[in-house]
Amino acid sequence: MATLLWIIAVVLVVAGIYVILARRDLLWGIVLIVLGFLVGPGGVSIFNV
Repeated sequence: MATLLWIIAVVLVVAGIYVILARRDLLWGIVLIVLGFLVGPGGVSIFNV
Protein backbone atom coordinates (compact mmCIF):
# COMPACT_ATOMS: atom_id res chain seq x y z
CA MET A 1 0.00 0.00 0.00
CA ALA A 2 2.84 2.37 0.81
CA THR A 3 4.33 1.89 -2.66
CA LEU A 4 1.03 2.78 -4.28
CA LEU A 5 0.78 5.94 -2.15
CA TRP A 6 4.32 6.93 -3.15
CA ILE A 7 3.50 6.49 -6.83
CA ILE A 8 0.31 8.56 -6.52
CA ALA A 9 2.17 11.27 -4.59
CA VAL A 10 4.96 11.45 -7.17
CA VAL A 11 2.48 11.66 -10.03
CA LEU A 12 0.59 14.48 -8.31
CA VAL A 13 3.75 16.48 -7.60
CA VAL A 14 5.10 16.02 -11.13
CA ALA A 15 1.72 17.00 -12.56
CA GLY A 16 1.72 20.09 -10.33
CA ILE A 17 5.15 21.11 -11.54
CA TYR A 18 4.06 20.54 -15.14
CA VAL A 19 0.95 22.70 -14.65
CA ILE A 20 3.04 25.50 -13.15
CA LEU A 21 5.76 25.46 -15.80
CA ALA A 22 3.94 24.50 -18.99
CA ARG A 23 0.44 25.82 -18.51
CA ARG A 24 1.38 28.82 -16.32
CA ASP A 25 -1.42 28.08 -13.86
CA LEU A 26 0.11 28.68 -10.45
CA LEU A 27 -2.98 27.97 -8.34
CA TRP A 28 -3.75 24.52 -9.78
CA GLY A 29 -0.06 23.61 -9.68
CA ILE A 30 0.19 24.44 -6.00
CA VAL A 31 -3.01 22.52 -5.28
CA LEU A 32 -1.64 19.41 -7.01
CA ILE A 33 1.69 19.64 -5.19
CA VAL A 34 0.00 20.03 -1.80
CA LEU A 35 -2.27 17.06 -2.56
CA GLY A 36 0.82 15.05 -3.45
CA PHE A 37 2.36 15.86 -0.07
CA LEU A 38 -0.86 14.96 1.74
CA VAL A 39 -1.26 11.62 -0.03
CA GLY A 40 2.37 10.57 0.28
CA PRO A 41 3.19 8.07 3.02
CA GLY A 42 6.22 10.01 4.24
CA GLY A 43 5.70 12.82 6.73
CA VAL A 44 2.07 13.91 6.51
CA SER A 45 -0.46 11.49 5.10
CA ILE A 46 -4.23 11.80 5.06
CA PHE A 47 -4.40 8.00 5.24
CA ASN A 48 -2.53 7.76 8.59
CA VAL A 49 -5.45 8.42 10.88
